[in-house]
Amino acid sequence: MESNKILILGIGNYLMGDEGIGVHVIKSLDARSFPKNVTLLDGGTGGFHLLSYFQEYPKIIMIDATMDGSPAGTIKIITPKFASDFPSALSAHDIGLKDMIESMHLLGNMPKIYLITVSIKEIKSMVMELSDYVKKAIPEVTEKINELIRIK
Repeated sequence: MESNKILILGIGNYLMGDEGIGVHVIKSLDARSFPKNVTLLDGGTGGFHLLSYFQEYPKIIMIDATMDGSPAGTIKIITPKFASDFPSALSAHDIGLKDMIESMHLLGNMPKIYLITVSIKEIKSMVMELSDYVKKAIPEVTEKINELIRIK
C-alpha cells in the first residue's frame, strides 16, 4: 500500500434525492484535476464490495448524508475509528458501512478515515435532484476535501 494514496469516496443512492449527496459530490469533482495519488470513487450505497479499497488506501475521505436533526445542508467532519464512531443517523446504508469498518478494525488494517457528512431532512424515492439546501453545500464540501487532501 502506497502511503500517500488518497481515496475520495462518495456514498449514497443517486435515485433517492438528498440521500445521494456523496455520489453527487463525486460527479461534481469529475471535471477537476487532482494529484495522481488521489482517486475518486462513486461507492454507491457502500458495503463489503468496498473492502478492497479500504485495504488499498491509507487515507479515505468519505462523503455521505446523515439525518441527524441538524438543518439540511449542515456539514460536519469526523474521523471515525470504529463503527460506533459513525453518526447513529447515517443514511439508509449505514449498516453495511459500519460492518465493513468493524471488519477492517478486526483485520488490523484500518485506514485514516475522514467522514464528511451533509445533513438532510428526508429521503425521497425516485428523485435524482438534490434539494437547494443540500446542493448549496457542495462547494463547501469540495473545499473541505481540498483541505483534507493537503493534510499529511
